[in-house]
Amino acid sequence: MKPLIVASTREAAGKTSLCVGLARALGKRLGYFKPLGDRPLYQKKRLWDYDASLLYRFLGLDVEPEALSLGFDHSKLRYMYDDKTIVEALHERIDEVGSGRDAVLIECGRNLSFGASIRLDPLTLSQVTGFPVVVVAGGDDEAIMDDLAFVKRFVGTDEATVAGVIINRVEHVEDFRHTHLPQIEDMGIDVLGLVPYRESLGARTVTMIADRLFARVLTGEDQMARTVRDVLVGAMSVDAAMSAEIIARPEKLVITSGDRSDMIMAAIDAGGTSAIVLTNNIVPPPNVIAHAADAGTTLLLVPGDTYAVALQVERIEGILTETDDPRIGTLEKLMEENVDIGAIRRLLE
Repeated sequence: MKPLIVASTREAAGKTSLCVGLARALGKRLGYFKPLGDRPLYQKKRLWDYDASLLYRFLGLDVEPEALSLGFDHSKLRYMYDDKTIVEALHERIDEVGSGRDAVLIECGRNLSFGASIRLDPLTLSQVTGFPVVVVAGGDDEAIMDDLAFVKRFVGTDEATVAGVIINRVEHVEDFRHTHLPQIEDMGIDVLGLVPYRESLGARTVTMIADRLFARVLTGEDQMARTVRDVLVGAMSVDAAMSAEIIARPEKLVITSGDRSDMIMAAIDAGGTSAIVLTNNIVPPPNVIAHAADAGTTLLLVPGDTYAVALQVERIEGILTETDDPRIGTLEKLMEENVDIGAIRRLLE
């Protein structure tokens, strides 16, 4: 059983999606571990990481969910462990999640420095465990070049074993291949994959938004796999909202106060509304809830004010959910066609 550390140069590079796609493409029975959680999710009276929750179900893991991370809070982990005992705890957890598995994917946090103060950043993990790191690079072309040059310049072989990089979400693959790939190869960096951007993989779903907002579902629980592509903040008059171009678009999310019955009814009747987020913890009148239920519109209740909730929704990334079969199939195909699966498989042997 050989663990592989999966890291990213910056936030939203797509390493969780790559873990899912690689697991399908490799055809191995994999374990999973995320030492330091950074996407808290409270579900079924458990606090665990969103990515760990996804991989737990996707991989069919048979360990307790709490075993998939050491924790979330830096200060708490700093109090619980010193430099020696945290390494011991890492090995114990990895052995636990890897029991009966062909290999283990160890997913790190949002960037290369996340967790460094408690020795849980990917480069330190590689140094203290000897496990190789695959770095996922994402962003615009220049950001990718800067990140890879930094990794090459400041990460020595005595510090960590960087086995290679996967460049993800590339919008113009052929341009990147001809313009930047020779420079990366000249740096001496092994490029294990050049994965094209797919808009469908970045779409948010109602389930994802409900989970991240810790929302209470009032209606439309069976419609939560719907996609959200546009967001309308219903803080204006109904006439103004109905004259806005966005109201006619499909797959939109409307955010408005729960006491705005006029706005809620208008959003339902406009059609194409994936969900309505009701703010200020105000439950609408029964006739409004009944109308939403009859129309199959999901109503989500949250405590925050409309502006604060809109900011929260804006920050939510289009990450996978366990019901995303079409997207998982797309990821598997992207991995098979654009990543050196043979090289990844050798790293796990």
